[in-house]
Amino acid sequence: MSSLSLTFFATTAPRVLVPSSSSNPKLSPPSYSFSATTARRHSTAVSFRSGARRTSATCPCASFSSFNVRAMAKMVQDRESAVSSSSASDEQNKKMLNIEVNHSRTFLDVRSEQDLLSGIGREVEAGRLPSNLATGMEELYHNYKNAVFQSGNSRADEIVLSNMAVAFDRVLLDIEEPFTFSSYHKSMREPFDYYMFGQNYIRPLVDFRSSYVGNVSLFFEMEEKLNQGHNIVLISNHQTEADPAIIALLLESTNPHVAENLTYIAGDRVITDPLCKPFSMGRNLICVYSKKHMLDVPELIEMKRKSNTRSLKEMALLLRGGSQIIWIAPSGGRDRPDPVTGEWYPAPFDTSSIDNMRRLAEHSGIPGHIYPLALLCHDIMPPPPQVEREVGEKRVISFHGAGLSVAPEISFPDIITASKNPEEAKEVYTQAFYNSVTEQYNVLKSAIHGQQGLKASIPSVSLSQPWGD
Repeated sequence: MSSLSLTFFATTAPRVLVPSSSSNPKLSPPSYSFSATTARRHSTAVSFRSGARRTSATCPCASFSSFNVRAMAKMVQDRESAVSSSSASDEQNKKMLNIEVNHSRTFLDVRSEQDLLSGIGREVEAGRLPSNLATGMEELYHNYKNAVFQSGNSRADEIVLSNMAVAFDRVLLDIEEPFTFSSYHKSMREPFDYYMFGQNYIRPLVDFRSSYVGNVSLFFEMEEKLNQGHNIVLISNHQTEADPAIIALLLESTNPHVAENLTYIAGDRVITDPLCKPFSMGRNLICVYSKKHMLDVPELIEMKRKSNTRSLKEMALLLRGGSQIIWIAPSGGRDRPDPVTGEWYPAPFDTSSIDNMRRLAEHSGIPGHIYPLALLCHDIMPPPPQVEREVGEKRVISFHGAGLSVAPEISFPDIITASKNPEEAKEVYTQAFYNSVTEQYNVLKSAIHGQQGLKASIPSVSLSQPWGD
């Protein structure tokens, strides 16, 4: 089972967010707050949370949530009282809190673009930031700024500065105190809320006016099954590093439980790239090495296989507990455009990946349901044209519409009864998922790129914009 070619990213159960006060929520960005009490049981540690206010109760395109960096910096000054208020029984939380409040304040004190970019230079000069990473951070800043300004939002400059300052602060913290992901990583919501950090960072890049969800009723069906203790597996294509945030953003108004509880099968790139790690820390992950990079370094092949075996065991344990929803991209990597036509389409699915996932679900002893899921969002953060061996790719970013669609579950017993042998059944099963994902993808493509909007719906794919209902 170590041949499983899995890919990408996830998060935990809904929780109480503690917004800071604001005289006018429609004009002021949601602030980044530290609360002396948390929603988590048995914990009194200071919680670093973001209050995700909206300028509109119905349309996320009307607001672009960001962090109030100065509020965050001000609260850090109270670190002594914060540390002393930590529960003595929660040593791990206290350790993380100490790391938070004692690291460099360079990016917490910024008030302008000049402050932000000069802060990168100061960290390089101080020897705390590698020069190649600094170059990548500056490039990311300018690309993110250009993308957010494409939205036409009147507060674009404030949004960019706030979100990039917090992003750089998280990157620097991880350089100072590198975080190591375990085979199964749970979304980190305190003392810093990495989930909301990722949501607020990606939100300004999504044009909700030209974004769509297909067959939203099936997501409610999934929630019912999860409440009954069943497991859900989503067989999906994979387009960008931002897929988890985009999926959650498109579902947050109708299905927040699904949005926050998804566990993503994550490739090693998203847990090792310094610019990607902080976003991965806010997702529930099963960490694996993708087939596409398994042979990159020959001397590490055996280590990677053993690591994947541990990850599969972790996944088996999760599924045995029930009420799990797991996302997997059986292509083993992100979709890429045809080198000749430039057209985008879902990358082919690996049969062994889907079969392994199916067997894990069946052997858990818990009822399981496997659905085909299509995602279109490559315009927002497309991958490099070719698969790269080295970590540290260039991030091209844009403001654009995105689409998500799900189709009814596909049953393996139905497939195998019509097949000549088990091996043929596995291939037919895989092709059934791929055909469904491709059909849904083409509908989303017509709606977004073809500008047909809701009229692109077909009998098997009903599009909606639930945030506007």
